[in-house]
Amino acid sequence: MGGLGAPEIILIIVAILIMFGGKKIPELMKGLGRGVKEFKDAQNGEANTASTTSAEDKPKV
Repeated sequence: MGGLGAPEIILIIVAILIMFGGKKIPELMKGLGRGVKEFKDAQNGEANTASTTSAEDKPKV
């Protein structure tokens, strides 16, 4: 009983394509990437200041 082989991975990819369609996959991956980044930042104790800083908070030059 080993891990996932090539046939299993191909089957999973085909199932995802059927369920979500080709156009939704980039959106899903983008959201997944954001979630992973936020999770890593939270683990490291760093706040994501780029998304919480508004235009009013930035110094005017």
